[in-house]
Amino acid sequence: MPNKYKIRLLRINLLAAAVALALWTPAASPPAALVLWLSVGWLFITALLLDFSHRYSRGRPWQLLPGALLLGLIAVAPERHGLLIWAWAALFMLPQMSWVAAFNISAGLLSAILIAPQLSTPAWLLMIISLTILCVLALARAQQLIDMNGAIRQRLRLIPGLNLWAGEQLVRDIQREQTRCAREGIYGELLILRMKRHQLWPTAKKLCELTHDFENVYRLDGTTLATLMLSRSAPEAQERYRSVLNALPDNISIDPVELMDVPLNASTLASLCRWQTSVVREQP
Repeated sequence: MPNKYKIRLLRINLLAAAVALALWTPAASPPAALVLWLSVGWLFITALLLDFSHRYSRGRPWQLLPGALLLGLIAVAPERHGLLIWAWAALFMLPQMSWVAAFNISAGLLSAILIAPQLSTPAWLLMIISLTILCVLALARAQQLIDMNGAIRQRLRLIPGLNLWAGEQLVRDIQREQTRCAREGIYGELLILRMKRHQLWPTAKKLCELTHDFENVYRLDGTTLATLMLSRSAPEAQERYRSVLNALPDNISIDPVELMDVPLNASTLASLCRWQTSVVREQP
């Protein structure tokens, strides 16, 4: 299957950067060589482990590591590695959390101060102005990517081949399924499942197997799933609920809510995430 996410090209670029840094190490001082080899190792391991995954954690502040390594390279030998100051513009193109961006901005300013003795005042000021413009453009581009990726994730099938969707899709589906229940006289039920974080993905796969092809499963947060189950009657819905209850691990709690009782408002998803589970399985 062709890699439409261009992972191979990105892996080649990372390996090329690792080789370029490795070529700097022979003539470097011991502290500089240590930071260089740490950077080479990080680039090499990242290239080997790089893969596209819908399970990637957006909350992991991995951008701290390249920022710290870049600051370290400039700090240990500013007269030799001053050219790396321009790499900050590339680093700011990466989508990152606000506090991580604040750390990298501070590290970038510190890097500029460290190389100031190597430049004349006019040259240093010109560099600061040019680098600031590039970094602002990079941050603006990163924010565009954050907004675009956020909109995509709201409509994302989280595991290819399974009816597992982001929680925002549930907000759109509730009104549609409520209308279907009222029009066709069927019974709709919303099941909210809470579990430990490491159980989320196995439980999501199992829940997709326990529901029909036309019924979706939704990830509300790292410990909460939901599904809309459509049945001919309330007794049939109760029977299906029991089958789901018996098929899942004992420490998972399930809260069944009649679909017509779910309020329709802009904060539905946030309300569902805070919903208190009232049905907890008894321990054997």
